[in-house]
Amino acid sequence: MEALESKTYTTEKTLAEQMNERLRELKMTKAEAAMRMNYSRPALSQYLNGKYGSDPTEIEKKITEFLLASGGMEGVPETPETTEGTGLKLKSKVEFFESRDFINTIGVCQACQENIGLGIIVGKSGQGKTHALKKYAKLQRVAYIECDDTMACRDLVEAIEMELGMPRSTGGTIWSRVNRIREFFNVNQGYLLIIDEADKLINKYTQKKMEILRGIFDQSDVGIVIAGEPRLETELKSSLTRFANRMDFYYKLKGLNQNEVMDYLEGFDIDEAAMGELISRATNHNNGCFRLLDRTLNNVLRVLKERGESKVTLKIVSEASSMMML
Repeated sequence: MEALESKTYTTEKTLAEQMNERLRELKMTKAEAAMRMNYSRPALSQYLNGKYGSDPTEIEKKITEFLLASGGMEGVPETPETTEGTGLKLKSKVEFFESRDFINTIGVCQACQENIGLGIIVGKSGQGKTHALKKYAKLQRVAYIECDDTMACRDLVEAIEMELGMPRSTGGTIWSRVNRIREFFNVNQGYLLIIDEADKLINKYTQKKMEILRGIFDQSDVGIVIAGEPRLETELKSSLTRFANRMDFYYKLKGLNQNEVMDYLEGFDIDEAAMGELISRATNHNNGCFRLLDRTLNNVLRVLKERGESKVTLKIVSEASSMMML
């Protein structure tokens, strides 16, 4: 009887309790956690509220992986990398960094999806726009299209059809296929359509591809986010006013600031000169960006691992950069 009682009354926290506690510590919403886990927001919320009616095996595996990655799994210590042949600890690079640009990009996507709105996000190449959009696109009912200069109207329509999982059209006019897309969104409500690199859809000869998107938005229950480099905003204001005056949400990426760079590099052993160089690579107005910082750090970690060292010096940064196009 005593043995039975000791098993029945336990002080161990359930997986849901550990997850809820970890989210409070990280000041993270369930929606943000679901995005990191690449899992359904409603399913995670139901599980954490004790209302999950399906087989929990898969979601419990995802939660366990999240807790292990964030250092929140009870009884499992974090294991930083060590350099080969030595006992030196080498901190791993942050895989998911929530800069102000990331947070605001995600915010525009959420607002457009929840309010069936039209939003625009603009930013220079390398500032992290596409990274944030692709992260959000892992959520349910989000379709992500990345455009390029070679796209014709038919290509854009086909890309949307494929992303939505619609049966592949063997014929029909562009008008009829766009109507089927509109019908899909009206029947399957709650979708967000993200059009990345949208500036590549516009040229001096035609804006028809943007007009297709405007038509889908006007006649469908769907939120749309268009994103691209700064010229996208200029083109919309100058030659696509019917598109521009429908915009509900807008964000222009600002790039990393010094404090964000230092937060991103927190935990690494970096001397003052090297830190100054890394901050410059991320923040200078000419070619500084998140992508350049990230590429440099990847090479720095490779050099440190090969040498069996852990301190980042200016010499290490220079050596790591010797094969990069800066």
